[in-house]
Amino acid sequence: MPVLPIRITGEPVLHERAAEVTEFDDDLRSLVDDMFATMDLAPGVGLAGPQVGVGKRLFVYSWTDDDEVLHRGVAVNPVLWTSPLVPESVEELDEDDESEGCLSIPGERFPLRRAEGVLLRAVDAEGTPFEVEAHGWLARIFQHEYDHLDGVLYADRLVHPYAKQAVKAVRKSSWGTPGKSWLPGRDHPEG
Repeated sequence: MPVLPIRITGEPVLHERAAEVTEFDDDLRSLVDDMFATMDLAPGVGLAGPQVGVGKRLFVYSWTDDDEVLHRGVAVNPVLWTSPLVPESVEELDEDDESEGCLSIPGERFPLRRAEGVLLRAVDAEGTPFEVEAHGWLARIFQHEYDHLDGVLYADRLVHPYAKQAVKAVRKSSWGTPGKSWLPGRDHPEG
């Protein structure tokens, strides 16, 4: 399973809506295997198709909760329903519990309010439908990865002053233009 280069913000595929997956074949299964290998080596808890340059609606995830339960899978052509979002003010954001990072903006973390609960409906790599109700960190992972499928990076959702800090970090790293990527296991883009 080859490790795939992870695209960095500015790559067009990261900023546009991904297309539905229509072929459930060996190529898709191979892509999913490669995405798991890439995510695990990065290391990350989620990775969407656009992050590896594939403009298709799929993401993989892998996270172990506080009870040592592993949540690992692939969501193809997902639909995501979220619980109501409690509006945030900068003073209310918890920099420990609400901070997110992204493999496409490597090394940066900023607090972002997400819905506490979600319902994910998708199909797996074989086309078999499934449903997952998630809360807390797993819900955050699903929201983050689902956003990638709509061309939204978490930095696009940040409020001031974090939005301004994210823009500065991207500029300082010379990201934000096409052609930038990094390879887990070889590169260390966060410095």
